[in-house]
Amino acid sequence: MHTDTYIPRSMEGTLKKALQGFPAVLVTGPRQSGKTTFLKHTLGKKYAYVSFDDPLQRQYALQDPNAFLAGFGSQPVILDEVQYVPELFSHLKTAIDRERERSGRWVLTGSQQFQMMRNVSDSLAGRIAILELPPFNVAERPDAGTLSLAELIWRGTYPALVLHPDHRELWLSSYLQTYVERDVRQLDGIRDQRTFELFLGLLAARHGQEINKAAISRECGISQPTVREWISILEASYIVLHLPPYFENLGKRLIRTSKAYFLDSALAAYLTRHADADTLWAGPMGGAFFEGWIVSELHKIFVAAGLRPEFYFWRSHDGLEVDLIIPWKGQLYPVEIKRTATPMPRHMDMLHRFMSLTKPKRCAKPVLVCTGNIEIADLNGTAIQPWPLFLAQWEKRIGR
Repeated sequence: MHTDTYIPRSMEGTLKKALQGFPAVLVTGPRQSGKTTFLKHTLGKKYAYVSFDDPLQRQYALQDPNAFLAGFGSQPVILDEVQYVPELFSHLKTAIDRERERSGRWVLTGSQQFQMMRNVSDSLAGRIAILELPPFNVAERPDAGTLSLAELIWRGTYPALVLHPDHRELWLSSYLQTYVERDVRQLDGIRDQRTFELFLGLLAARHGQEINKAAISRECGISQPTVREWISILEASYIVLHLPPYFENLGKRLIRTSKAYFLDSALAAYLTRHADADTLWAGPMGGAFFEGWIVSELHKIFVAAGLRPEFYFWRSHDGLEVDLIIPWKGQLYPVEIKRTATPMPRHMDMLHRFMSLTKPKRCAKPVLVCTGNIEIADLNGTAIQPWPLFLAQWEKRIGR
């Protein structure tokens, strides 16, 4: 598929609401998720545009920030890649406060959350709406109706991967090199590129699993605190999603190790050397990739609505496990995710066990998400849903 046609994004309505209610809006997300294209298309020529990837613009903003901001007059403006000019935030705060009643004047983008969010919190708290634009969700993809689920997962979700699939291998290789060199190596504590690349591969091999920091530490030759720090960096730069364990007094000691998923499945597939979609789907990690697909797509539904996802998993020391716990409006939604087109009663055992340990009014009806077309509204207290229906119901429930 080769197209330069703009693909509408699910976040358009959320952005417009934010622009009506805040003087400034920050659109974050991973590199190459389409932030600039999204903003230029949605906001049009009404907004001026400056990218701080341009060293001349960056130098001007740093040397004379007040003159730089005043140069736009009253025109609204998009300031792209603002993480490169952290000194600008305090001056931007002053400019916002001079015209506090005017909403939607300043639109910022940034890819490096770890440093940028500290500056936003210090300077622009209460003045700025923060949105996250991830790569394409399945509802946005023009190829969603023509590819199998395995192909969708293997191909990945970044716009460049979806629109130009012939360039997949080169794009992923270049993306990882650029990410390591431009973003990660600028941070303290990551000076050995080869070790960090090894760490990425080991983490990808644990896609959808609990993270054994001690094992990664041994295999990588780094300390466990360094493992924690590097995982935090991957989370902050939108490469990895983190699921903490759910805690409540459920009558058992619970596992306290978190799980991690790569936000984009193609990155995980590339790092784990899956050569094609069939190999990925039929291999030992096929179930983990399907589980990661559901978690990632659900994450994108929440952030498109401007919400901060709050997901958990549950596992006890004696083997009881529920893949996903979603707190929503005072209730818990337990979800089991199985790569099967033929759900069996045994697939629901963990859900029923979790329900038995939870206050009835606290827990919504559990759901078993599968790959087939089978839909059962109620089987022994559990709903069985094919994955597209499960995601569509959460779209409707959130009501963007």
